[in-house]
Amino acid sequence: MGEQLIKVATESKDIKYTLLFPQVEGLLTGEEDMIANMANMVAALKEVMGFFWVGFYLVKGEQLVLGPFQGPIACTRIPKGRGVCGVSWEKSETLVVPNVDEFDGHIACSALTKSEIVIPVKRSASVIAVLDVDSARMNEFDEVDRKWLEKFVALLG
Repeated sequence: MGEQLIKVATESKDIKYTLLFPQVEGLLTGEEDMIANMANMVAALKEVMGFFWVGFYLVKGEQLVLGPFQGPIACTRIPKGRGVCGVSWEKSETLVVPNVDEFDGHIACSALTKSEIVIPVKRSASVIAVLDVDSARMNEFDEVDRKWLEKFVALLG
């Protein structure tokens, strides 16, 4: 696959994800390096979906450590069980947060973040990372995002 992404001018998230998924799948095919694949995935998601912030946190001991991302500077380390990312890791489940101010223990890496979705990346039964996507708008993420972003991270497992 070349370095160009095919983008379509549409408001439909489902259509954007539908067109983007095979492009990212092709981009990752044959590449063994996890960091390279994460970097290309977040770049594609940021460019096509227009997310405020999108990136990975990697499991290192009892902390998540900032990995490849696109957007403003971010928190570098997040303890297990803290914030949306740490809780998603601890529970090993996707979390959709319509209003981050209402999430007990939210870690505000950016005051501009209003809603968030975090998807664990699993290898075998273990969480090895989380994909964190932030929006500057409340109620940005829904079941469409959950379904597609879970498919995207499955490409890494």
